[in-house]
Amino acid sequence: MLRSALCNLGLLAASLALGACAPRPAATTPSDTAMRSQATTRVPTDGPSVVVLGIAQDGGVPQAGSFGDLRWDDASRQRQVVSLGIADPRSGKRWMIDATPDFRRQLLELHRAAGGPARPVLDGILLTHAHMGHYTGLMFLGHESIGASRVPVWAMRRMREFLETNGPWSQLVVRENIELRPLVAGAPVRLADDLAVTPILVPHRQEYSETVAFRIEGPSRAVLWLPDIDSWREWDEMGVRLEDVLRTVDVAYLDGTFFANGEIKGRDMSTFPHPFITTTIERLAALPESERAKVRFIHLNHTNPALDPASPQAAAIRAAGMRVAEQGEVEPLFSR
Repeated sequence: MLRSALCNLGLLAASLALGACAPRPAATTPSDTAMRSQATTRVPTDGPSVVVLGIAQDGGVPQAGSFGDLRWDDASRQRQVVSLGIADPRSGKRWMIDATPDFRRQLLELHRAAGGPARPVLDGILLTHAHMGHYTGLMFLGHESIGASRVPVWAMRRMREFLETNGPWSQLVVRENIELRPLVAGAPVRLADDLAVTPILVPHRQEYSETVAFRIEGPSRAVLWLPDIDSWREWDEMGVRLEDVLRTVDVAYLDGTFFANGEIKGRDMSTFPHPFITTTIERLAALPESERAKVRFIHLNHTNPALDPASPQAAAIRAAGMRVAEQGEVEPLFSR
């Protein structure tokens, strides 16, 4: 009864201390399958929208080598690597934030959601940073696969230099499969007169490139896409507060890689470069319900128990007025 009460009431600190919210094996039920369907909804034709193409951390769900994971045999519980599509049915154009290892499937899902012509395959890709789950899908634009022609790829300075000077990515530049374009923090990339994407610098491991989040602004609504950050405290030190950014958007997709410390057995996760979901919940607890309701967690590691909507951890997120993003969900960037 203590375990149930702690989890159901969302008393996170107490429950974590007692180990009351430890991951449990998830049973697949018809309702669970329906909730976690990977089918993508068609975007409305009235204006631009974003489409969630994946919510998993770079390794996907389940991850390579997790041979005993029951999710291999249940497609409804598998998750693609985190990516966001942007579609504008008025022009038939579509863009993608990050090119993941699941690029093939995500390109198809964006095409099906957005409609429009099959060519060009994409009207552009905007990259957040140079970690494996966020740019390696560019390989499918090369001559061994699509053989694309001059697909615009927007990237920060170090990210562009990384692609230009390291094979096989440099081959995409030389063969003009992609056309690198500059991103500048705080400077919007205008995709249409009333549709813009603005990069925001965030603190995250920068072995090869800067890391950015994106604010996507449409005719009347805006979305924050922030899959990776080391900590909210370090963003504070850079002069940017999550609460302030949250006030400027209608929906905020936030780094939810891990639910809490202890999730990876045998390792102290306190220094991992991602804020725990519990940390984000605690930080935003004093905000009005309308602000907390904007939060959708993305970039979930395959160990994260909140991937199961029936888990106590997912229930605690919902009790805090937030939720885990759904793969395939659509958010209009205009008022309907």
